[in-house]
Amino acid sequence: MIHTINKIYMKIKNFLLTFIIVILSCSVSANENFFDEAKILFENNDYEKSKFLFQRNIVFNPKDAKSYLYLAKIYQAEENNNELEKNLDTALLLEPNNEEAMYMLIDIELKKSNFLKVKELNKKFKIICTSLCPKISSIDERLKNFQEKNES
Repeated sequence: MIHTINKIYMKIKNFLLTFIIVILSCSVSANENFFDEAKILFENNDYEKSKFLFQRNIVFNPKDAKSYLYLAKIYQAEENNNELEKNLDTALLLEPNNEEAMYMLIDIELKKSNFLKVKELNKKFKIICTSLCPKISSIDERLKNFQEKNES
């Protein structure tokens, strides 16, 4: 009798573990689908739908720097500078070596003429850059042009 109860207990335990694993794997898969689907919508310039899905992805994965970066790109296209900066700051908080977010923030600070901040960010950017390193010369040139205007 005890042996039969132990068998039933083990079967129930195995079933519950399998059920939990299946549920968790479906949840992870759904989160990835939010990001992937949002990225496709973004690439097709469907910003409203992609924004919703990136935000939804953040609900399930609040530390996803890529979603914040894409939201920043959407807000840049919408010319919503407050949300643009908030999302860039969050992306960089989560992923300090995100060179695309860093470059976008440098560009914003250049437009604001906040050149002390640009110099600080540019130092960091030069350390972390891998694929956007050619942008360094553009940043340096814009800083140089500003300094020349101030000297004249």
